[in-house]
Amino acid sequence: MGSKDRIQRLKDETRCKILDASLAIVKEEGWAALSMRKIADKIEYTAPIIYEYFSNKDAILTELTRIGYLKLAEQMKEAERKHADPIEQLKSMWLAYWNFAFEEKELYQVMYGVEVNCCVMENACPDMQVPSNMLWDKIAEIIPEDMRTDEYIDIKYYTFWSVVHGLISINMTNRLSTDEINRQVLSDALNGIVASMTVRTT
Repeated sequence: MGSKDRIQRLKDETRCKILDASLAIVKEEGWAALSMRKIADKIEYTAPIIYEYFSNKDAILTELTRIGYLKLAEQMKEAERKHADPIEQLKSMWLAYWNFAFEEKELYQVMYGVEVNCCVMENACPDMQVPSNMLWDKIAEIIPEDMRTDEYIDIKYYTFWSVVHGLISINMTNRLSTDEINRQVLSDALNGIVASMTVRTT
């Protein structure tokens, strides 16, 4: 391995250490506790070294957000591959979304602003559009062709997202039900919205 490759590898490893340490701090103490000084102490580096990789804490949040969307997209792809029927694929993708929210709670919080300010990324992170695009496309695949307009697909997508994200947020901030009840509510909601996708509103 050449010296340039070795240097780049060490830089990549340090960058990963910073991100891993940031997430570890958040899991232990919450998002409010995260600071550049704490990150430096966690990996036993000086604060100026952290700033060589990330200009500020927001830059770290932005990268963690990007990583979160990539992980979510991959889990949704895996869920989709488990089924051949588009309707079952869609349900499975939303269930993967649900599971991700609780398995990667801290990432989900920063991605969607649950108990923490999320990053305003806009065009800076095209990866954040991948999960929503996957769901949107799958909804479009299921809706009958003569009803398939962007507006109608948007309505169904945001209906799904409002219910799923809303239930997730409620349980993250103030857990109200058992896992069994939550999953039944989620299943009922998904089935109900799927059933409504072929119902004409005019």
